[in-house]
Amino acid sequence: MDHLRANGFRVKPVAVEDTGIERKRRGIPDELGGCHTAVVNGYAIEGHVPARDIKRLLAEKPRARGLAVPGMPAGSPGMESPDRRDPYDVLIVREDGRHAIYSSYRKQP
Repeated sequence: MDHLRANGFRVKPVAVEDTGIERKRRGIPDELGGCHTAVVNGYAIEGHVPARDIKRLLAEKPRARGLAVPGMPAGSPGMESPDRRDPYDVLIVREDGRHAIYSSYRKQP
């Protein structure tokens, strides 16, 4: 949440008992699950998605359910580590539930 606030987003946390129910409600497949589900202008944001990708999504306004970063990759926003940065992809979830790579973050040397 700090990453989003630092990038100009207003964040209103809402605790839910089962994030899987929220993912399903928002149309995000379970296999793309992360540890957080957010909603921004009607788009689902699942997991540790960088603010720049959310801003791009909001600017482009694609027909999609939202963005997802499955799991909790080291080096993603909120999972920063001085010793480790795993490669990961931000996926766009289309209206039909299929997904594709929206952006990629590669391991730093």
